[in-house]
Amino acid sequence: MGRNTSSLTATITSGTSLSAGVFVGDKVPTALVMPAAWTAADITFQVSDDNVTWYDLLQASNGLEVKVTSPAAAQWLQLDPSDFVSVTYLKIRSGVTALAVNQGADRTFKLVSRKYYAFD
Repeated sequence: MGRNTSSLTATITSGTSLSAGVFVGDKVPTALVMPAAWTAADITFQVSDDNVTWYDLLQASNGLEVKVTSPAAAQWLQLDPSDFVSVTYLKIRSGVTALAVNQGADRTFKLVSRKYYAFD
């Protein structure tokens, strides 16, 4: 991909609500491409710095989960890169922490990321 972009895939398997961890490394997620089918649910994220201990991704300003509200299948969803600058590993959750939603079939997402450049 051009412009220092890359893409990874993450799959939520049938009957579950959380994908396996994906290593994003020195890239910052900027878009999420929805699978062709989707059991209705919001999307939230878990993050890790070691791929062992996982945390819900919350916004520091208000303590709420970073969330994509009511996405539909087969959409390109723009993400706010500032929510993901510190992320090394990422999981995608169907639903929110308090109410996860199991998917009715395997759901594979494309996670588009860009190189992060800090400007002084």
